[in-house]
Amino acid sequence: MSTTLKARVLSVLLLLGLLCIWELSTPRITDAENMTEYELLMGGASEEARVPPPSAIILKAYEELTDPLYDNGPNDKGIGIQIAYSLYRVITGYTLAALVALPLGFLIGMSPLAYKTLDPFIQVLKPISPLAWMPLALFIIKDSEASAIFVIFICSIWPMLINTAFGVAGVRRDWVNVARTHELTDFRTAFTVILPAAAPTILTGMRISIGIAWLVIVAAEMLVGGTGIGYYVWNEWNNLDLTSVIFSILVIGVVGMLLDSMFARVQTAVQYQE
Repeated sequence: MSTTLKARVLSVLLLLGLLCIWELSTPRITDAENMTEYELLMGGASEEARVPPPSAIILKAYEELTDPLYDNGPNDKGIGIQIAYSLYRVITGYTLAALVALPLGFLIGMSPLAYKTLDPFIQVLKPISPLAWMPLALFIIKDSEASAIFVIFICSIWPMLINTAFGVAGVRRDWVNVARTHELTDFRTAFTVILPAAAPTILTGMRISIGIAWLVIVAAEMLVGGTGIGYYVWNEWNNLDLTSVIFSILVIGVVGMLLDSMFARVQTAVQYQE
């Protein structure tokens, strides 16, 4: 048995063990039906009743995933529709960030003057929490959809920009000199020499950015409301449905894992193999 297969088997066994412990340590609610919403929120049913067992979450997942695209109004949409809204915002903001970060990163990586000029701005703006931009975006843009996309844009741009600049600047000078010896234009040198050499580092930045974008959109949708997986989590919490909250948390994790895996495969494909 290979190491990879052994690791997967152990992961499955560990997961099953944790689920069994969780299931057995969660007593059933017996008096919740006679309590008000406020008493349930304050944990009146019992201390253990605050977290549902895995069996309830699996049942909820079956119900949601068998009909993920239903639409019964503004506050009652299927999990597939909510994820689609979130992915649309993430992809839109992420694409806009890539259109800015990649060319600008090339410029910074190839020009010491551009690096010294823009570095102070990058160092000031990079540490700002993406959600700190939300009030300003809502005030200026006056549209929650566009504001959420702007937050994705502003949080996605920095890892791509910095890694692109680092990757371009780290290309061996010998390769660039060979291109000049063959009298290649700057444009052709950038695309035939520098880009292939810097591609793994650039994709690392893009992979980090997509993870941050997915993380931020959930929090942003909790603030702006309306649609999206973040709004779904917050709406179910307001409905005191912890089963749906935990289910949506797991969905967020799975979608994030799939996005990361997609970029990991692309990153592996462009890496130089000896």
